[in-house]
Amino acid sequence: MDHDDLRELFASFGPVMVRRMFGGAGIFADESMIALVIDQIVYLKSDEGMIAELEREGMGPFVYATKDGSRSVRSYWRMPDRLYDDPDELASWARRSLEAARASTAARRPRRGVRRKSRKVRQISS
Repeated sequence: MDHDDLRELFASFGPVMVRRMFGGAGIFADESMIALVIDQIVYLKSDEGMIAELEREGMGPFVYATKDGSRSVRSYWRMPDRLYDDPDELASWARRSLEAARASTAARRPRRGVRRKSRKVRQISS
């Protein structure tokens, strides 16, 4: 799938931006990454509710090889194959992925007005 194919795949959802990354592509909506595409497979950004549904459908998280074995990225799960042929259902899942991406970003962002306590270094006098 090239970038035009990916934009067309998500057309029912709305405009998306496709950027090359990790040897594949990231799919972005409103500056949030909602999907990862590696080896022609789409992995949707997922929250706990989506993960439970995707597990029931036999889908798994994105897994990649490292020199020490393999690692999984539990926030991106394989998109069910039927969604490639059902633009309206894909749009529904993509909206949920956008919500998951926004929630994830909000959870990482420090709240305004909250300051970290600085550690004071105690000086020892001799």
